[in-house]
Amino acid sequence: MHKFDNNYLLLTPGPLTTTKTVKEAMAYDVPTRDKGYSEMVREIREELASLASASDEYTAVLVQGSGTFAVESMITGAVGRDHKLLIAVNGAYGERMADIAGMAGIPYETVVFDEDEAVDPGEVKARLLQGGFTHFAVIHLETTTGILNPVSELGQICAESGVVFLADCMSSFGSIPFDMKESGIHFLAASSNKCLQGVPGIGFVIFRKDMAEGCRGKGQSLSLNLYEQYRFMEDSGGGFRFTSPTHVILGFAQALRELRDEGGVKSRNKRYSDSQKTLSDGMQELGFELFLEKGVQSPVITTFIKPDGLDFEKMYNYLRDNGFYIYPGKLTKKQTFRIGTIGNVFPQDIRRLLVLISDYLEG
Repeated sequence: MHKFDNNYLLLTPGPLTTTKTVKEAMAYDVPTRDKGYSEMVREIREELASLASASDEYTAVLVQGSGTFAVESMITGAVGRDHKLLIAVNGAYGERMADIAGMAGIPYETVVFDEDEAVDPGEVKARLLQGGFTHFAVIHLETTTGILNPVSELGQICAESGVVFLADCMSSFGSIPFDMKESGIHFLAASSNKCLQGVPGIGFVIFRKDMAEGCRGKGQSLSLNLYEQYRFMEDSGGGFRFTSPTHVILGFAQALRELRDEGGVKSRNKRYSDSQKTLSDGMQELGFELFLEKGVQSPVITTFIKPDGLDFEKMYNYLRDNGFYIYPGKLTKKQTFRIGTIGNVFPQDIRRLLVLISDYLEG
C-alpha cells in the first residue's frame, strides 16, 4: 500500500504522532448533513472557544485546510484594505503572515527581530504609536526556532494603543496555558494537528463574538471568507459551506476528548515540558549547543546548533531507521536542526532517542 509503518515517532513541529484511538476514530464514513455530525461540529467549536478563554465572549470558526489556511482566513477576514497592519517577525512564520497580507493587498509593515530574539514589546509600542496602525499580528510560538513571544505584554500594548490584536497560536494552543481575554487577543488562529494532537485538515479562528459583524465584507477569498464561514456555521447549526473533512473532524473530536482526559492544557504542558527538559539536558550532555536562551525556549520544539563535522543527513537516516523522525533547521543565521517534543510522546521516548544519538556519535 505504501512504504510507511507505525513503528516510528514524529519528533517534528507537526504533523505529529497521534494516538491509536484518534486514528481509529477516523475509520468511519459519515454524512455531513446528519444531525449528529452537525452537533459534533457545534461541540468542537464550543470546546475550542472554552479552551481559548474562561469567558463566554468568544466563538470559534472551523476552516478546511492546514493552519496556514486559518491564518490567511484570519488576516484577510479581520483586516481590510482600508486598514494598516503591523506584523512582528522573528522567524519564517511571521514572514508568512507578511506574505499573506501582501498577496491580499493589505497595507502592512513589519518590525523585525533576530531569530533567537523574542519580540520586544517596547519596540512594538514605539512602532504602533508612530505608524498609524489599526491592527497588530504576531506568532505566539515561532516554530522556526521554538521561541515563545510575550503575548500578554503585547496585548496590553495593543489595548493602550487602540489596536486590534491578531495572534498565530498554531504551536501554543493546547501546549501553553493562556487566556485570550486576559492576553488581550482579539483574533487567534490555530489548527487540529499541533498540540491538540489531531490530524491535519482543520484550522480554526477564534474571536470575540462582538467583532463578527466587523468582518462582514472584508473577506478576499471565497473559500477562506471568515465572516461567511462564521455566518453559515451559526445559521446552519454546525454545517460547512463547502465539503467538510469528515474523517478529520471525527479524529479531532476524539483528540479533544483525550486532552480533557489528560487533565487539560496545564497537564499537557507539563508532559511536553518534562520531555523538552529531558531532551535539552541530554543533548547538552552529548555536546550539543542550544540555539535559544532558556528564558524564551518553549516546550514544543528545540533548536540545536549543528556541530562542525556532523553529517545531519546521516544522523537523520540513522534515527529514522531506528524509529524516530527529527527535523532539519529552518534558519539563516546558523546551521541547525530541530527536535519536537509534542504529540503522543513522553520523556521515556526522549530517553530512547538520546541513547540512539549517543550510539550514532560513538559509531
